[in-house]
Amino acid sequence: MTKLGVAVIGTGQWGKNHARIYNELDSTELVAICDVNAERAKVMADSYGVKAYSDSTEMLRDKSIEAVSVCTWSTILFQEALKVLNAGKHVLVEKPMATTPPQAEQLVKIAKENGLHLTVGFLMRFIPGLQQIRQSAENKKIGELVCATAKRVSQWPERIGDVGVVKDTAIHDIDVMNFIFNEPPIFVYANMGSMRIQKFEDYAQIMLTYKGGRTAFIETNWLTPYKTRTLTVTGSDAIMRLDYMTQDFWIEQKTETIQPRLPFQEPLKAELQHFVECITEKKKPLVTGEDGVVALKVATAALESSAKNKVVHIE
Repeated sequence: MTKLGVAVIGTGQWGKNHARIYNELDSTELVAICDVNAERAKVMADSYGVKAYSDSTEMLRDKSIEAVSVCTWSTILFQEALKVLNAGKHVLVEKPMATTPPQAEQLVKIAKENGLHLTVGFLMRFIPGLQQIRQSAENKKIGELVCATAKRVSQWPERIGDVGVVKDTAIHDIDVMNFIFNEPPIFVYANMGSMRIQKFEDYAQIMLTYKGGRTAFIETNWLTPYKTRTLTVTGSDAIMRLDYMTQDFWIEQKTETIQPRLPFQEPLKAELQHFVECITEKKKPLVTGEDGVVALKVATAALESSAKNKVVHIE
């Protein structure tokens, strides 16, 4: 079996997870690790017996690298993903993909022009319970889809990032809502702010309006005493609930509540395996670059809505 040569840019917690899984997968060969901090890159690379780089441009000259995960700070995701694509390599770029929607659209354009696979790190889509919810909504097994509510809250993160809670965490739920409703929203209204002295928002409430008046509500913050990651989807015939952390899944009907047994799987491992199969087997991607563009547009509109205290129409 020929293995796909892969590399990881960024040695933060998420980059470490990407490297670990690539090392575990039978279908990939981890070739290199890159980080602007040469010492961190070397420590991580040495643990896997691979090459270490502090300059991604130099690393991308290695012809044995065919695909790259970009797991850097949010504000440099675009420039690193752009380097990868311009080097003729496939890329999985972590959310939020870029700083602005036009940057994200540029990545999609370049990937298409060069026949390269581009995907975005929306790993919630790889949780079996969410896939069940999407199928049930699409097949009307819960009746008509009415609304959905997501809650993603936790204490202040260990790392202080370069974006606020909307682009860091709520963007996951924005993508989830688009996935469930199978289309982008028409309008967004949001309220957000900061309860700590810092330049980014640390709490937000976001309401999305879809065709036919269907709605989605997202609550997110870095202020609560414990972590919660939940989703509730309401249909005219049933309600479906999912706990992202335990992957427990419930279907509440008029006469009974059932809890189907779904296989537990590590979302990131499923996501990276799928990324590889999309490249080697030409599979249809579950998450496209266009999905990343839409989610970033909605997140940007939410920030604008809160700043201007008005409903924003999604173009």
